[in-house]
Amino acid sequence: MSNAAEPRHPSTAPDWWKSAVVYQVYPRSFQDSDGDGVGDLRGILRRLDHLERLGVDVVWLSPVYRSPQADNGYDISDYQDIDPTFGTLADFDDLLAAMHERGLKLVMDLVVNHTSDEHPWFVASRSSLDDPKRDWYWWRPPREGTHGGDPGAEPTNWESFFSGPSWEWDESTGEYYLHLFDRKQPDLNWENPEVRHAVYDMMRWWLDRGVDGFRMDVINLISKHPHLPDGPIRDGRRYGDGGAFYVGGPRLHEFMQEMHREVFDGREGLITVGETPGVTLDEAILFTDPARREVDMVFQFEHVGLDHGVSKFRPRPLEPGELAASLAKWQVGLHETGWNSLYLENHDQARSVSRFGDAAEHWYSSATALATMLHLQRGTPYVYQGQELGMTNAPFSVIDEYRDVESLNAYAEEVASGTAVADALYGLSLMSRDHARTPMQWDATPNAGFTTGTPWLAVNPNHDRINVAAQAGDPGSVLEYHRQLIALRHERPVVAHGDFEGVDAGHPAIFAFERVHAGERLLVVVNLSSVEHVPAFDAELAGRWGSAPGEPGDVPILTNTIPDSPAPFDAPLAPWEARVYASGD
Repeated sequence: MSNAAEPRHPSTAPDWWKSAVVYQVYPRSFQDSDGDGVGDLRGILRRLDHLERLGVDVVWLSPVYRSPQADNGYDISDYQDIDPTFGTLADFDDLLAAMHERGLKLVMDLVVNHTSDEHPWFVASRSSLDDPKRDWYWWRPPREGTHGGDPGAEPTNWESFFSGPSWEWDESTGEYYLHLFDRKQPDLNWENPEVRHAVYDMMRWWLDRGVDGFRMDVINLISKHPHLPDGPIRDGRRYGDGGAFYVGGPRLHEFMQEMHREVFDGREGLITVGETPGVTLDEAILFTDPARREVDMVFQFEHVGLDHGVSKFRPRPLEPGELAASLAKWQVGLHETGWNSLYLENHDQARSVSRFGDAAEHWYSSATALATMLHLQRGTPYVYQGQELGMTNAPFSVIDEYRDVESLNAYAEEVASGTAVADALYGLSLMSRDHARTPMQWDATPNAGFTTGTPWLAVNPNHDRINVAAQAGDPGSVLEYHRQLIALRHERPVVAHGDFEGVDAGHPAIFAFERVHAGERLLVVVNLSSVEHVPAFDAELAGRWGSAPGEPGDVPILTNTIPDSPAPFDAPLAPWEARVYASGD
């Protein structure tokens, strides 16, 4: 039961989500309740105390729909049922009711760019050329002058996000179907109004059941250029990049506005976020302009693509200030119109403390510095399960330890093209999605308290020291630091509603900014490096914060990632030190 003195009630106030913090649960890896090694809905129910104590407002649930699990549930065979792996609809209803009792909202993952090839819609579509649902998916004959199934016969040269061609040959009907992701994830044809309205019917069904909104998976890919032209082939690649013909397609915003009218009009207290790979700042403004009535916010990918080299799995080190500059660009760009989603981790990204921090030498300080940077910008923060503990990448060393379809396909393609096994594995060790999917680390017992059985993916061996039980109540822990940051957002309107003003701190490794609202001002100073730096602010800022440059000041400090660090705002910053100052209380 809840430990709160009084139950919270989910808000229906306009723009309530600007003051909210969202927590993503990846059900497969959160908590197993029945010993089969896979997390489930009853397991999530058992762990709601943790989410309530953390102070989050919304839980985003990765897909729990019925699925063959080719892509861990993002290949859906029935949108209106729960996969037996996770439980039943009755279990879901119990979980939803328990969350609402605690004042938590529940957001479902909406995956409607594609379905599973085992969905009844697709089964009918591939059954014959004249089936009524044939046009519910993208079907095309082989390229002229070729034989279906042969290399190069695909209708276009597009490469799948999961490697290889984005077209699969169907022998029975003599045509190819489009799949931007796995071959078991055929793309829906949103040009067909019957498809759109079937999706809207399903969305209304979930909202009527009581869910509080949707995170919309790759929603900016739903509109394709109807002629499906070939894309340019990058150096060293076999297939073409078709992104220009399906990222932000010609009818995308028409579809989004139609969805809003058909599904969300007349309903209060909801939250909608679109996952939009490749979205530009101008496109994000269109998506999130309240007057256009599309979605509340989008996930943009610029900052999580900065370290991609020739490919995601051949990453490059970031230059000092590169991450901060990207984030600041989006802060400024969405200042007048729209809203930011703030994230460093999710089920598709490696662990942030291993990727953007220094997990080896400065684990605590880099985990908390990144958290400070994240939570105190303008936007709605998203915390991915385990991020609040500083969970790290897993020490996988052989390909058999990986489970992710993207990682396995990329490894096979790399090795087949002549890349050394060690080099291919090195890329996975840095960037595989499996690093985010290792089981949640609840305690130091075998399997980290996640399951009494054999976990579907190996538990990170550092769970003996990085776990909830060890950190809960410890004021020097990553977990308690996250709780403090979440509380600041709820307690201080300047965090949720303040303007963002970038600050030059004299070195690119220092990310500094002010938040200003209704007479209150925060100064956030974060050293995003493993080297000490001395901030150098201009006289105007120094005057605002109570001292001349280089002279000690007496400014109230809200939080600091380095215990007993000098309080003056212009004192030297230790590696990965973050300080937050307040004025105008």
